[in-house]
Amino acid sequence: MSILTRRSFLGTVAAAGGLTALQKVAGADRSKSDPSPVNAGLDTQNPDSTWPPVTDSKSLVPTFKYPFSFANKRAYEGGWSREVTVRELPVSKSLAGVNMRLVAGGVRELHWHTSGEWAIMLYGTARITAIDSDGKSFVADVKKDDLWFFPSGIPHSIQGLNPDGCEFLLVFDDGDFSESETVLLSDSIAHLPTQILAQNFGVTEQALQNIGRKELFIFPVAVPGALEDDQKTAAGALGKSPKDFAFRTMETPPTKQTKGGEVRIVDSRNFKVATTAMAMVTVHPGGLRELHWHPNADEWQYYISGKGRMTVVATGNKARTMDFEEGDVGYVQKTLLHYIQNTGDRDLVFLEMFKTDRFQEFSFSEWLAHTPAELVMAHLNIYKTTYDAIPKNGAVILPLS
Repeated sequence: MSILTRRSFLGTVAAAGGLTALQKVAGADRSKSDPSPVNAGLDTQNPDSTWPPVTDSKSLVPTFKYPFSFANKRAYEGGWSREVTVRELPVSKSLAGVNMRLVAGGVRELHWHTSGEWAIMLYGTARITAIDSDGKSFVADVKKDDLWFFPSGIPHSIQGLNPDGCEFLLVFDDGDFSESETVLLSDSIAHLPTQILAQNFGVTEQALQNIGRKELFIFPVAVPGALEDDQKTAAGALGKSPKDFAFRTMETPPTKQTKGGEVRIVDSRNFKVATTAMAMVTVHPGGLRELHWHPNADEWQYYISGKGRMTVVATGNKARTMDFEEGDVGYVQKTLLHYIQNTGDRDLVFLEMFKTDRFQEFSFSEWLAHTPAELVMAHLNIYKTTYDAIPKNGAVILPLS
């Protein structure tokens, strides 16, 4: 009988169920049995947690995965939002994420944050508005894969456009950040006396008698007209902002591209206003995001499509492998060695996010290739021909050719 792989073994057990199935698998290791009740769906999605590879340590690295599917949705007429913070993923201390959907016309009400807001469009189209620190207006339409960044304190809004609104991911540069702690226009109005508002706006109290006093957060209004009309209306006396808070990701060529996939790096070098750095990684089937680490910041991940597995090697002779698919959040602490392997039959696409304005990484192979050969050969017990084959310029995505 052919030797079973760990993954096919798990699939056989999940399909047939329990100890009975194990007994039918000739030569199965009886120590790998689980006759008690199991969640077969989750076990099948997480084979490297159910039966970890032998290279993982018995002393575990803290969990570095949380699916957005577990996050509670805040639903409104006009859209919904859900978040993953340090509350859901304790290791994620430097960054937090919000997934939001707005129907056509749905508005994420005028607001600002105590943290910087980085965003990527996942679906549809939206209109974003803001004013810069000089009070000048910014209005832009964004589509799938476009980015925006609003520094802390910059007031802004987001609205879904025709035909079906939008969905996007927000990343905030504080792991404790919660979307519910945003400074909203409606919340501000609710806590200010009408007399003060009237004096501030230079109108009578009567003019404000119908002003809203309840939180809006997300609410529906008419779909806006052409972008040019909004720009003219919003510009005001101070005019249009010279700052571009949006970035067209797919209009720039890949930073690096190989037979195994590609990566697009966006940071303050090409997106001037951003203080959060991003790498959008595509790994083709059979490909590998090479072994590497980041010296300057923790890595917050979001998986857009496909399936993958990641091993993180931690200090103290520890390692852990976990499986990921679309909608999952991953996290790797600064300086820890890791790789991401495509385990599916289609492209694996994911984001790497960093609380820093510059993307930095060390390639494991590049490090060894630029260390004296005799030293590396003595450590790894390899021949010179093997040493010479190690890629000398960080591959990012393998294979190279």
